[in-house]
This record gives sequence, C-alpha cells and structure tokens, in this order.
Amino acid sequence: MPLENAMSVSASGLKAQAMRMQVIAENLANKDAVADTAGGLPYRRRMVTFGAELDRATGMTGVGVTGVRADLTPFGTRYEPGHPAANAEGYVTTSNVNALVEMTDMTEAQRSYQANLSAIEAAKALAMRTIDLLR
Repeated sequence: MPLENAMSVSASGLKAQAMRMQVIAENLANKDAVADTAGGLPYRRRMVTFGAELDRATGMTGVGVTGVRADLTPFGTRYEPGHPAANAEGYVTTSNVNALVEMTDMTEAQRSYQANLSAIEAAKALAMRTIDLLR
C-alpha cells in the first residue's frame, strides 16, 4: 500500500473520531436537560454510526460517518413537584444521557484518534527514511 494511501485511510479515521467527540461533547452539555413543559420531551442522547467509505481518488476504503442517530433508551424521571415541567404526579422527564457512558465513549474516541495520529506519524517517518536512503 502506498504511503499516501495509508495516510488517507488514517485521516478518514481522524475525521470520523473528531465527529464522534463533537457529538459526545453535545451529549455531555445537555445531560441535565429536562422537558420544557409537562408531557414534553427533554434532550435525547445522540450516537454516531460509522461505515466503510470508498475514496475514489485513491481507491482505498476508509471509515466515514454514516449518520448520527438518536438513542432510543427510555428517559429518566425525577421527583420535583414544583417544577413547571412536572406531570400530575410531580415527576419531571430527564434526558437519557449517562455521563459515565459518555466519558467512556470519549476516552475510546480519543484513543482511536491518537492511534490514527500515530499511524500517520509512522507513515510520515517511513517516507522521510525512504527519501534519506535515496539521497
């Protein structure tokens, strides 16, 4: 595999993981969101989905973001009878974002991002070594 193709594949991984980290940051920013009105829905956790993506210029298959979908796990509830969004029983619907899950996903995304950076650095070092040998 030519070095520029290896870099292209790793660059696609960087782009995909950066998008994943952005969505995770949005989830964390909205983890305490509640419904605006009684019976309303709060912020719903979002997740990035990946898929194989063909780069027609190089003929290589990399990774790409195929979409961002909503997590359909149930919302939580919290007893807060004085809240404007409380239902008749006094419960407020809360977001389905779990900070522990999001931090775990963020760590995984960061490590994947770092692995792709390391692969690019290795390909770059190999290219520089090849140039040095050709001198």
